[in-house]
Amino acid sequence: MTSQKTNSKTIKIAVVGDVHDQWEEEDGIALKHLGVDLVLFVGDFGNESVDVVRAIASLDIPKAAVMGNHDAWYTATEWGRKKCPYDRTKENWVQQQLDLLGETQVGYSKLDFPNGNLTVVGGRPFSWGGPEWKYTDFYQQWFGVTSFEDSTDRIVAAVKSAAHENIIFIGHNGPTGLGERPEDPCGKDWHPIGGDFGDPDLAEAIAQSMIAGKTIPLVTFGHMHHTLRHTKKEPRKRVFTSPEGVVYLNAASVPRIMETNLGKQRNFSIVLLEGGSISQASLIWVGEDFSVASEEILYKKPSPVVQTA
Repeated sequence: MTSQKTNSKTIKIAVVGDVHDQWEEEDGIALKHLGVDLVLFVGDFGNESVDVVRAIASLDIPKAAVMGNHDAWYTATEWGRKKCPYDRTKENWVQQQLDLLGETQVGYSKLDFPNGNLTVVGGRPFSWGGPEWKYTDFYQQWFGVTSFEDSTDRIVAAVKSAAHENIIFIGHNGPTGLGERPEDPCGKDWHPIGGDFGDPDLAEAIAQSMIAGKTIPLVTFGHMHHTLRHTKKEPRKRVFTSPEGVVYLNAASVPRIMETNLGKQRNFSIVLLEGGSISQASLIWVGEDFSVASEEILYKKPSPVVQTA
């Protein structure tokens, strides 16, 4: 990351939403052209897509990632295991993905970025979301976790081990508390529509981190796609800002690569971190010449109110 002597240095962060097998060599080139200091991946690389993860793991830009539900598609559920396309007695694609990402996979862990004076902490890896604890066998086998409470403890332990007071949380699914409408960042948009489908363990870990005095400028995630299932009249709400000033960003713009009449375009969410807080968050589309073809500003920090005598 760019050397930083003071907190006033602007750090440019790219958030890559649900990949779903859409990752190409040009994506890495685009990130270089954008001049980002840090890349955050919020999971769903594909259905245990080892080759996609291998390509992302080779990206030579500082990065952190968390795994999504599709990244254990043939492992976590009985339904998935029945459809598994490989011999599970000879291969383990979940383990291969984790091995490829190494320390950059921050689910239930953290990664310090000293040059940015921040630590990235991951929520529950492979999250399906929702208020019910699911896939107990999977989480017990892989992580020794059997409940939301256990899961919260794992996330909080990662926060306590952070080298920096500035914490960015990434999860596959966002936390509870961002609204119950189907259009909200983690709202349930399938039948019956409505209800908060966020992760309660992530929400509790964030709350405990705030009580501990941590500065949390950003919580970013995916899973709940921007395109809603019950209506095409509007997209999902992508950003929520808490009274404490935390910016919650849903980056799941799917599909993230599209063919247009101007050629192929690929999307990234871009976040600017300045002075320990988010100054701007936007969704951009990059064209074949690697220039920004379009930008939608999702959040801009309010200008300070100047009081006059």
